[in-house]
Amino acid sequence: MGRRTHVGQAAPAAALLLVFVQLLASWLPVAVATDPPFSCGASSNAPFCDRKLPIEQRAGDLVSKLTLEEKISQLGDESPAVARLGVPAYKWWSEALHGVANAGRGIHLDGPLRAATSFPQVILTAASFNPHLWYRIGQVIGTEARGVYNNGQAEGLTFWAPNINVFRDPRWGRGQETPGEDPTMTGKYAAVFVRGVQGYGISGAINSSDLEASACCKHFTAYDLENWKGVTRFAFDAKVTEQDLADTYNPPFKSCVEDGGASGIMCSYNRVNGVPTCADQNLLTKTARGDWGFNGYITSDCDAVAIIHDVQGYAKEPEDAVADVLKAGMDVNCGGYVQTHGLPAIQQGKITEQDIDRALHNLFTIRMRLGLFNGNPKYNRYGDIGADQVCKQEHQNLALEAAQDGIVLLKNDGGALPLSKTKVSSIAVIGHNANNATLLLGNYFGPPCISVTPLQALQGYVKDARFVAGCNAAVCNVSNIGEAVHVASSADYVVLFMGLDQDQEREEVDRLELGLPGMQEKLINSVADAAKKPVILVLLCGGPVDVTFAKNNPKIGAIVWAGYPGQAGGIAIAQVLFGEHNPGGRLPVTWYPKEFTAVPMTDMRMRADPATGYPGRTYRFYKGKTVYSFGYGLSYSKYSHSFVSKGTKSPSMTGIDGLKAIESAAGTVSYDVEEIGAEACDKLKFPALVRVQNQGTMDGRHPVLLFLRWPNATDGRPTSQLIGFQSVHLKAAQTAHVEFEVSPCKHFSRAAEDGRKVIDQGSHFIGVGEDEFEMSFMA
Repeated sequence: MGRRTHVGQAAPAAALLLVFVQLLASWLPVAVATDPPFSCGASSNAPFCDRKLPIEQRAGDLVSKLTLEEKISQLGDESPAVARLGVPAYKWWSEALHGVANAGRGIHLDGPLRAATSFPQVILTAASFNPHLWYRIGQVIGTEARGVYNNGQAEGLTFWAPNINVFRDPRWGRGQETPGEDPTMTGKYAAVFVRGVQGYGISGAINSSDLEASACCKHFTAYDLENWKGVTRFAFDAKVTEQDLADTYNPPFKSCVEDGGASGIMCSYNRVNGVPTCADQNLLTKTARGDWGFNGYITSDCDAVAIIHDVQGYAKEPEDAVADVLKAGMDVNCGGYVQTHGLPAIQQGKITEQDIDRALHNLFTIRMRLGLFNGNPKYNRYGDIGADQVCKQEHQNLALEAAQDGIVLLKNDGGALPLSKTKVSSIAVIGHNANNATLLLGNYFGPPCISVTPLQALQGYVKDARFVAGCNAAVCNVSNIGEAVHVASSADYVVLFMGLDQDQEREEVDRLELGLPGMQEKLINSVADAAKKPVILVLLCGGPVDVTFAKNNPKIGAIVWAGYPGQAGGIAIAQVLFGEHNPGGRLPVTWYPKEFTAVPMTDMRMRADPATGYPGRTYRFYKGKTVYSFGYGLSYSKYSHSFVSKGTKSPSMTGIDGLKAIESAAGTVSYDVEEIGAEACDKLKFPALVRVQNQGTMDGRHPVLLFLRWPNATDGRPTSQLIGFQSVHLKAAQTAHVEFEVSPCKHFSRAAEDGRKVIDQGSHFIGVGEDEFEMSFMA
């Protein structure tokens, strides 16, 4: 499944550590399979078991055979068995954010199989800007999910991942779960990850209705607040403009459906402009199913139906909440609220049996696409995926590769990194995050195949490694600065492992500050002052932190951001520090200064408002100082970029002759993309060829980022917009050509105030690195 990580090039000590880890993984108990739950055994002759019939017809037959009470019982995430029809129980809620997890109800990693490959938290994987890597991770998750199911340790194959809400505010506790702040990048991640999980190819037409596992894109939509100054996600009413919905909040979900073929969507807790998303017919039925062609099931977030009545007061009675969501297009409720109040809702005439049948048809269609009504799954399409595919060494190598490629080098003054394996005789390892294996996993994780902390990994390189925690935890309200200073002053080199943890940022927990918590800054500065050489600061965190003090301190030679790097994160960090891997990650989010906390987290506007001093959000619209910018990252090599004129051709405008122009109140002339039409839009596409050279002495993987900018940022235009990205591996001094397909209808367009996509007449600038070229768009 893609290229393997070449661990044989590691230093002898590191290689021994990796061998030990691999041996440790091989000692896991042998998994003895039991039969997974399924329907339609050999003796069944019901039409819903007839594989020759279309799935739509089979699902309809099954629904028609259920009593009303049986139908209502199937509308919760824990759907009971219908024994008289041979239908087993099913659990819809399973998690696989960055590896198969036991956070939901459907997966049980407590039998013969007790672990699964744990990849880096998504925000770090996103920093690789490598869609092929994201796809392969999705493939592994789909494969291991089937392996667990086929081994009899799962009651469902519907996984509520990925989280593709845009990381709008740096304080958001769940930003770590997302691919970052850019909707184009997030949409690409969604599409390829979903394709990998569901068993599709990385691109092209989806030519099969079969599902290896089912992926669910969440949380639809404009969800990015947990609990900020007493405002909770359950009660929050997100006030969002049509413009921001069109170009920021909804595009990742559109891509997830149209490009990824997602089979699941989760509606969110919050309201959008007064309407709970799970009760919004315009959102679920008109937009997702109608405009985007969504073919799958829609689930609520857990207890989201209940809060429509209990917290938000949108529904006057529980039965009204049930009616609101079923008529809007939701299919299954995470929780038992619909199962409890469904029958009274029918008796009161608030819903009909047809409303329930519509939802059940979607639900049973998914279970049939998963092959769970085709007899024993072990003898069907994915039946040969056994327990030996879970924690497979190739999968673990991919987890290491993902951690390596995501790590971002933020500062490297005076060549502080990489360290020399032959010159480091002693090293002080300081920080609460240095020896905590669980911390590396972030949230929504399952038991990992292996566990190696940064301290353990560094001990494989330096025999004399001296550890001091320094702080009690990320909160750092108890600190032993004196001991840390003493150890730091006696060692040749010092590496500090600081940052955040899940007490600071997670589901239901947003941050109030952007600095490092408690006494961390004081500890870092004290250690830096005492050390013999400039120290190295490794930050383990999901959300951005203001480390301006470290950026400007000459006694801090290097800063590395490693996110929450997963089961192999400790090894990957050590390899980067000692130069066995050349860091190439780029920040997928803007790192804001502490002063940004003056902006209310509840303000959903993306665009700046100079009249009120509102600075805007994300690199696309933010007008303020940054600590580090979106897309920033250093390397042990230097790379150059330039457009190749012979391979870059501007489009012909003849296909849109006579197109009517629109003039705004501000005098901007533009063209409506919908009026251009799909055929003309295809003809406008053109190639942009970029020459990339590794000018350094070390091989490396390098993300190539293609941006569009306008002559000015008036009329709600972004300052700039990422329109393409690819990751290339270049040997020292190697040159490569990278081709991008540029689609003016997609890449040159912006959202007007009413949400329509328009292309402005006149100049557009396409840039990569320091090079850019101008092209004019005029019908």
